[in-house]
Amino acid sequence: MAEADLADQCKTLTAVLFVGGLSRRMGMDKASLRIAGEPLWTRQVRLLRELRPDALWISARTRPAWCPSEIEVIADEPPSCGPLSGLSAALKRISTSHLLALAIDLPRMTIEPLNNLWSLAQAGCGVIPAHGDFLEPLCAIYPAEAAAHAAAALNLGDDVSLQSFTKSLLAENCMKVCWLSDAERRLFHNVNTPYDLETCL
Repeated sequence: MAEADLADQCKTLTAVLFVGGLSRRMGMDKASLRIAGEPLWTRQVRLLRELRPDALWISARTRPAWCPSEIEVIADEPPSCGPLSGLSAALKRISTSHLLALAIDLPRMTIEPLNNLWSLAQAGCGVIPAHGDFLEPLCAIYPAEAAAHAAAALNLGDDVSLQSFTKSLLAENCMKVCWLSDAERRLFHNVNTPYDLETCL
């Protein structure tokens, strides 16, 4: 068996849906928004289940009322410093080789780009989509080794943005870039306002 095939067999995945944002611009919980008549959280959980991860979690400040009982909720690292707190908490908990982070507010996302990211991940190295100078840290795969980097970034506390954090992982060769085509960029459309919701699909 080829060495690359053996490495793929050793890859294991935890998928985490990030729902901890305050949704100030939307004016309501994004997870409960309906897309084609279906709550957005249902849509995203179903999408992650298609990946057949070893574990499927929700990242949130507190357990959402809508969260299915069988799904574990990983609370943000206190005090919460935004999504990096949730990412750090999830990375500390995983027993798999990689973690897939997916934001609740990407209703156009499909299984194909997620499968592609997973196929590109390697031992000790994750994958992050990018277009131009912008990275997509909440639709990315992180290696378990990123846990120490996330904890260190939170301890420093100077810059807790996911853009800065993932750029540091790229510099340390803990992640690599998956460049998005113009057609693929459409799938990464964020729903942050009522107008975004009207135009997303």
